[in-house]
Amino acid sequence: MSPRTILITGTRKGIGRYLAEYYLEKDYTVIGCSRQETDLKHVSYQHFILDVADEKAVKTMFGSLSKLPVRPQYLINNAGIASMNHCLLTPMSTVEKVFRTNVFGTFLFCREAAKLMKKDNFGRIVNFATVATPMNLEGEAIYAASKAAVESLTRIMARELAEYNITVNGIGPTPTKTDLIRSVPAEKIRSLLDRQAVKRFSEYRDISNCLDFFFQAESDFITGQIIFLGGIN
Repeated sequence: MSPRTILITGTRKGIGRYLAEYYLEKDYTVIGCSRQETDLKHVSYQHFILDVADEKAVKTMFGSLSKLPVRPQYLINNAGIASMNHCLLTPMSTVEKVFRTNVFGTFLFCREAAKLMKKDNFGRIVNFATVATPMNLEGEAIYAASKAAVESLTRIMARELAEYNITVNGIGPTPTKTDLIRSVPAEKIRSLLDRQAVKRFSEYRDISNCLDFFFQAESDFITGQIIFLGGIN
C-alpha cells in the first residue's frame, strides 16, 4: 500500500483527536493542528500550532507540507466553534469569531490543500457541517448560518475541483458528546435526539465510518454531497 497522508484540523481534543488516533492506527501519516500544543505523540504524527483563520500562518504551514515526500492527499476540516444564544443576545464579536473559524478557516484549508492536491491529480476533502442547519435550530442562528456557508463552499468547490480528481464532501453529525454541546441543556439535547430516525448520540465510529466511505477508491464519483447522520427530519 502506498503511503497515505491526511491533514486534520482541530486535533487537540474531541472528534479531531479521535480521528488523528484512528488514522494513525490505519497507518496514515497524520498532520494535525490546533491553537494550542497537543500531548499526542507518535512517530507518524506532526502537529502545527495556529489559528485556522490566520492566512499567513496557514500558508506558512502549507509551505512546509509542500516539501514532504508525500503531500496530504486527504483533508478533514474538523475545527469549529459554536454559539448557542438567541439572536437578540448574540454580540457581533461572537458572529465574527464563529465565521472566522468555521467559514474562513475551512475555506483557507480547502484552498491551500487543493493547490497541493492538484499537483498530484488526486485529493479527498471532507468538511464538517451540522444538523443545526437543516433543522433550523433555535438559539443557533449564527452557528447554523456559518455551517450553511460551509455547505455552499463544499458544493461549489466540488464542481471547481472535479477536473483535478479532487472530491469535496461534507458530513453533518447529530449531537456528539464533545465540549461543543457541554453547555446545552439536557432537555434540548433530548428533543434533538427525538427528531432523529435513530434516536441516539452520534458516536465517533459513526463519523469515521462516513469519512472512510468518502476516502475509499470506489468513491471517486461521489462529490458535492452532505451526509447528515442519524436520519434527521
